Amino acid sequence: MRSPITCQTASLDERIAAQRSAVADMEKALWAGGLNEPLLAAYQGAFRQLEQLIAARGDDDRHRFVIVIPVADRPQQTRSCLDSLLELCQAFAYGGLCDGAYPKISVVIADDSSDEGHIAGNREIARHFSQLGIATAYFGLDEQFAVLAALGADARAELSGILGSAGREAFSHKGHAITRNIAYLMLGDAKEYDERTLIYTVDSDQEFKVKVGTPDGDKEVCAINFFHHLDRIFAATDALVLTGKVVGDPPVSPSVMAGNFLQDVIGFLQQMAAGIARNPCRHHQGSAHREGEASYHDMADLFGFKPASEAYCYRCTLTGEHTDADCFDDFSNRLNSFFYGEHPTRISYYCHDEVSRTVQAARTVYAGNYIFRRAGLKYFIPFAPLRLRMSGPVLGRLVKSEIKGRFVSANLPMLHKRTVRGTGQSEFRPGVCAARAETRAVELCDEFERQFHGDIMLFSIERLTALGYPQQPLPAETVAATLASVREEMQQKYNARRRDIVEKLERLRSMLRDPANWWNTSTGHAAAVENFKAFADNIARNFGADAPCYDFINSAANWEKWQARLLVAICRYPQERRAWAAALAATPAAVATA
Repeated sequence: MRSPITCQTASLDERIAAQRSAVADMEKALWAGGLNEPLLAAYQGAFRQLEQLIAARGDDDRHRFVIVIPVADRPQQTRSCLDSLLELCQAFAYGGLCDGAYPKISVVIADDSSDEGHIAGNREIARHFSQLGIATAYFGLDEQFAVLAALGADARAELSGILGSAGREAFSHKGHAITRNIAYLMLGDAKEYDERTLIYTVDSDQEFKVKVGTPDGDKEVCAINFFHHLDRIFAATDALVLTGKVVGDPPVSPSVMAGNFLQDVIGFLQQMAAGIARNPCRHHQGSAHREGEASYHDMADLFGFKPASEAYCYRCTLTGEHTDADCFDDFSNRLNSFFYGEHPTRISYYCHDEVSRTVQAARTVYAGNYIFRRAGLKYFIPFAPLRLRMSGPVLGRLVKSEIKGRFVSANLPMLHKRTVRGTGQSEFRPGVCAARAETRAVELCDEFERQFHGDIMLFSIERLTALGYPQQPLPAETVAATLASVREEMQQKYNARRRDIVEKLERLRSMLRDPANWWNTSTGHAAAVENFKAFADNIARNFGADAPCYDFINSAANWEKWQARLLVAICRYPQERRAWAAALAATPAAVATA
C-alpha cells in the first residue's frame, strides 16, 4: 500500500502528464492554418498551470539558463531585448516564480560600450531587471579586464588570438567575438553554474519573440516557450551545442544583399508606374519566406540554396485607408535603413512545426542565438581579433568537425531587429559609417571588407576541415593555397555581382527620371523621389563603378596583408585550443570534458 506522500506524488505526476498533453494539443490549435492569436493567452496560461504543478511536486531538476548578451552602445535595443525576456518569463513562467524572482533564469550583460552614459545606463538596466525578478549581472570593462589580468601575462599572450591584446585604456569596442570569449572565460570560473546549466548567448538587437505574417499584417508575438523546448531537447538528447536562427531582419550584411534588393525596388517602381497614384493601395499581399531560406542573400547558392529569380513584392505596413501614392512615400522613407541591415522586401517569418521534429544536425552557428552545455565553453569564437563577419558559420564548421551529430539546430528562431524604430538606423553598428546628416550618405567599406574576408575564412575552413583540420595539423603551404584558391573564387563572385548591381542601378535611375511616371508629374512626391535618389546614390557609393569597397578586395597588396593575417590565425588555432582548454581547466570550477 502506497504512503499518502507517494500517492500524492503519483497524482501530481499524472496531472503534470495530462497538462503537458493539453499544452501540446493547444499548441496544434494555436498554429493550425497560421497563428490563431485569440488562443495565445490561453496557451501561455496552460504553461503557467504546468509550472504550478511542477512547483507543487517540488523536485524540479530542469535546466537553468544563463543568458549572455554582449552589448556595445545599444541602450534602447538592449532594454527591448530584456523587456522581451521579461515578457517571456511572465507569459510562460519557466521554472516558476519564487519570492518575485525567476530562479532558473539569469542574465549577464557583457558591456563593450565606450560611451560613459551608455555604460551607466547598462548598469541601471541590470539593476532594473534584477528588481523585476530576473537576476542580471553587469559584466563591464573593469570586470572583463580583471578576468584577463588574473590569467597572468604569459597566459594572456598565449590567448591573444582569442581574447585580444588591448590595454585598459583602449578596451571598449573590442567586438562581439572577443567580448563573448571573455564572458565565457568568466563563466568557466563561476561556481554557481553546474552541469544542469545551459548557456544561452543572444545579440542585443534580438528579442524573445517571432514575426508572423497574418491577413491583418505582420505580428511580433511571444508565442514560443524557448526555455521549455530547450530543456526538453537537452534532457532527451546528448546534444552539446544547439543553434536557432532568426526571423525578421536578415542576419547578414547589406554588402551581400544589394543586388536582390535593387531587383525588388525596381519591381516596386514598375508596379507603381503601371498604376494610378490616387487608387487604393495594392501592396498588402507581399512576398513571404520562412527563416532559413536565405532569399535575402545575393550569393545564396554558396550555402546550398537556390537563388530567387524573381523580384519579391513589398508588403505595405500602412493601416487605414490610403493610396498607392501614400505607400510610395512611406516605402521611400525605409530605403536607407537597408544600409543598416534591414531588408524591407525579404523579411523572414516564423513557420511553426513541432520543435522536437525539427532537431537535426547543424553546420552553422547563429552567434546571436545558440545554446550549449557548460562543456561547450571549450568552443570559443574563433579568430576573434580579426573581427570578420561570418564568425558564427566558421565556428559551426569547426564544432561540426569535432562533435558531428552533437551539434544540432532546432526551429527556435528569435526576432531580429537591426534598427531602432523612429530613426531607421541601428544605435551602433561597427563597419557602417554615416556621413553628414544632410547628405544621408552611408559608407560600408569596412563592413564590406570584413564580409569579403569573412567569406574567404568560412569557405577555407570548410575545405580544411574536410582534410582533417583542426584535429590534424596541416602544412602552412596547404592552408595558404586554400586561402588563395577561395579568394580567387570569392573575388570573381563579388565582381560579377557588382556588374549586376551597376546594371540594375542604371535601370532604377532611369525609371526614377522618366517624366511619364506619375511621381514626376507633380511636386507632391518630390521628397519621396529624393529619398529614392539618395538610396541610389548610396548604392553607387558602395557598389558602383567607382566604389572604393571593391578597390580593397581587388588590391593585390591588400590581399597580401590579409592572407598573412588569415594564415597565421588558422595555423595558430590548434595551439590556441589547447591554451584555452588549459585556461578553463585552471579555473576553480573547471569545465568537464565534453
